[in-house]
Amino acid sequence: MDGTERRTAALRSANDIANDIRNAVGRGSPSRPGRGFLSDRLVSWTGRARDTRRGLDMGGLRALRRACLMIVLTAAALGGAAVHAAEGPVKLVALGDSLTAGYRLPANAAFPAVLERALKARGRSVEIANAGVSGDTTTGGLDRLDWSVPDGTDGVILELGANDMLRGTDPAVARKALETIVVRLKERGIPVLLAGMLAAPNLGAEYRARFDAIYPDLAKAHGLVLYPFFLEGVTGHRANTMEDGLHPTAQGVETVVAGILPTVEIFLDKLKPGR
Repeated sequence: MDGTERRTAALRSANDIANDIRNAVGRGSPSRPGRGFLSDRLVSWTGRARDTRRGLDMGGLRALRRACLMIVLTAAALGGAAVHAAEGPVKLVALGDSLTAGYRLPANAAFPAVLERALKARGRSVEIANAGVSGDTTTGGLDRLDWSVPDGTDGVILELGANDMLRGTDPAVARKALETIVVRLKERGIPVLLAGMLAAPNLGAEYRARFDAIYPDLAKAHGLVLYPFFLEGVTGHRANTMEDGLHPTAQGVETVVAGILPTVEIFLDKLKPGR
């Protein structure tokens, strides 16, 4: 066999091994998915490459090395994807009031469902539980925290405070309740994305200043990802609000999701990069 024939044989053998890797990773293993499965197969692939190397001249060896490098890079990339799939989706809980619950909207038009679809459309593996309760205040959210956010939750989108503001509750009460929620979740190892709220103008400048400062202050103090105003693009826009001028329509929820989506993706990247 001359040099050209040997190089051709080497490349053909390397390509055969590469195809085996792609097929094996794509097919997976019911009993041993992910890295363990790939490790077992790599033992076989390495032995085959070693056998292919025997009897080749230097030109054939260089060709084989280049092909094997491509095999390793391909296996690493596909293996990483397989591991992510085996880990399952990122599990979020949207903890909030009627703005999260989807007041007078079908379940699939509520904020958590629309956000989940938007994230999946962008290639994110995520599940978002709707833990919104209409009429809830920050104190009410704190009271039900433990059963609203189950073990195994990867992160929480915290949207509370609108009802405190509408009732004119002392901002100090809302601040304390929100901070307690954040602290208790951090103690459980659950990160928080804080969705802010702004006080209505008719509550006066002093109240507005105290209330509006709650969210950026807590985000800074606890290192939280902050979306400054949950109803950005909704408040004051008739097409996006119901007759009460407060709750978002289905179109309004879409607006909320479009606005908060980049912030949620930043949050997800902090939880599990690439997921």
